[in-house]
Amino acid sequence: MFVTKYRRGVPDTQMLNLCEQVMAQVCADFGATLAEFNGAEDHVHLLVQYPPKVALSHLVNSLKGVSSRRLRQDFVGRIKRAAMRGRLWSPSYFAGSCGGAPLSIVKDYITNQKRPD
Repeated sequence: MFVTKYRRGVPDTQMLNLCEQVMAQVCADFGATLAEFNGAEDHVHLLVQYPPKVALSHLVNSLKGVSSRRLRQDFVGRIKRAAMRGRLWSPSYFAGSCGGAPLSIVKDYITNQKRPD
């Protein structure tokens, strides 16, 4: 889960769609798979399957960096107004393993997140 800087309502549906495409490409570059993606006005949820040789911190750094750069390029006015100093994401993130829960339940949780209009 990634949170926007200062928890401001930045992403709309169009931005989330582009963010999903960008993050899927970054995952593919790492040999990972973006199994599920959804977001709300101030955060996004990702379900990523990645190989054990990939350091999670490197994957997260690339996901946040590339998506932030691409969204700031394509949505110049919206991002500059909402995020200070051109940063879209908070420097922190939440990552949890879901080895005990069935993947279908995790996917349903992410799918049922309410997207902004």
